[in-house]
Amino acid sequence: MAAPGAVLVMGVSGSGKSTVGALLAGELGWKFYDADDYHPEENRMKMRNGIPLNDQDRIPWLCNLHDILLRDVATGQHVVLACSALKKVYRDILIRGKDGTPRKRAEPGKEEKLAEVKLLVVHLSGSFEVISGRLLQRKGHFMPPELLQSQFDILEPPSAPENFIQINVDKDLSEVIATILKVLK
Repeated sequence: MAAPGAVLVMGVSGSGKSTVGALLAGELGWKFYDADDYHPEENRMKMRNGIPLNDQDRIPWLCNLHDILLRDVATGQHVVLACSALKKVYRDILIRGKDGTPRKRAEPGKEEKLAEVKLLVVHLSGSFEVISGRLLQRKGHFMPPELLQSQFDILEPPSAPENFIQINVDKDLSEVIATILKVLK
């Protein structure tokens, strides 16, 4: 498989997205983004107050992330993004932009082409019990453990025709990274 322009490390809160994403980016020499760093303050406040985010909260945030991915990939910069991306429509927005519809980019003297990010989705999956236990040990994050069930409730695991792999969070961290690297080779 040819290397994608970006790798999305996705899963519910506490699945290890940020840890895996940062390690993977370091291993590959790619740029790393943690989507949590791009949440507007209103989203953070809702989560701190135990209110799950809805599509209206997430879509502008995802569009911003798409624009960042597209900008970097267009300049030849490979990217690893850690982002929950719980629904297929959210992953479509990361790939194609607003409403999951491809945008066209016109360059002078060239045919218009779709402005899409070639993405490998890495789904970090695990049981509610395992991930809940991890969240209870995590300190200083704006996402309270009480919201974990709401994430499991809306989770749409990737499926064909998405370009994805699924890795269980029970695996050792080095094994998770090695599995992803093997797929990228």
